[in-house]
Amino acid sequence: MPVADEGEVLVRVHAATVNRTDAAMLRAKPFIMRFFTGLITPVKKILGTDFAGEVQSVGKGVTAFKPGDRVFGFDDGGLRSHAQYLSCPARKALALIPDGISYPQAAASIEGAHYVINFLNKVSLKEGDRVLVNGASGAIGSAAVQLLKTKGARVTAVCNTKNVPLMEPLGAEAVIDYEKEAFTRVKTQFHYIFDTVGKSSFWECKPLLLPGGTYISSELGKGAQNPFLALATPLLGGKKVKFPIPFHPAESVRQVQKLLATGKFNPVIDRTYPLESIVEAFEYVETGRKTGNVVLTIIE
Repeated sequence: MPVADEGEVLVRVHAATVNRTDAAMLRAKPFIMRFFTGLITPVKKILGTDFAGEVQSVGKGVTAFKPGDRVFGFDDGGLRSHAQYLSCPARKALALIPDGISYPQAAASIEGAHYVINFLNKVSLKEGDRVLVNGASGAIGSAAVQLLKTKGARVTAVCNTKNVPLMEPLGAEAVIDYEKEAFTRVKTQFHYIFDTVGKSSFWECKPLLLPGGTYISSELGKGAQNPFLALATPLLGGKKVKFPIPFHPAESVRQVQKLLATGKFNPVIDRTYPLESIVEAFEYVETGRKTGNVVLTIIE
């Protein structure tokens, strides 16, 4: 049983997610993950980057939270949230869950939205801008469609056949079913292309960008090209790449809290597994076929 040391809160975890970051930590793939999670063996042997739960106790000096508070939090470096209890610093990315939001909803709301918020921080999006979201049915993609809609963007979503009906309610103006046609062959051009699954490249997408348009991917790209292109393309002028290194998770959680409270964001949940079925949850996430988020229910 963890304890709440000075400046920490002890949380009884009700829900968490199993996401791509967890899978990368589990397998230490790509290899660069080992520099963050341990070269030989994992530094943190309990996985989990997000959670929603109830504060059990607070350490000395904590005034922002009290026992009984419903809270949710996130740290892509790992929170050890695939467990019944966790302790974490109160100053981390931690916030109260808005009224009317369940623990599974709260847990599923953070990770994808955090990356989208960092995407949006990299661009000067204007109302009416055309944005293509590749991988629009994933955790990041489904959050991207919704958050872009709140900014007044005209969103084209790329997803598989089964998820086409989901896209319009999320806020997509147009949908491309990649099982029927390659999105890179469409005639429309966009101000921005958000690849939330890392399955395209700047070179493939460049013809789809308007002059001065921007390509952003959540992944390094083949040969880790995206960070290098993010440095080089702005110097050349014209169409460019930006690489969104995700920072400021505390600010992301505060933004998500407001979006949930105002009903402007509703996380998509694909499947829910009890903690004892965590192996099956990871196996499903690693198929790459999940829609939105996979949730672990630790306390019903």
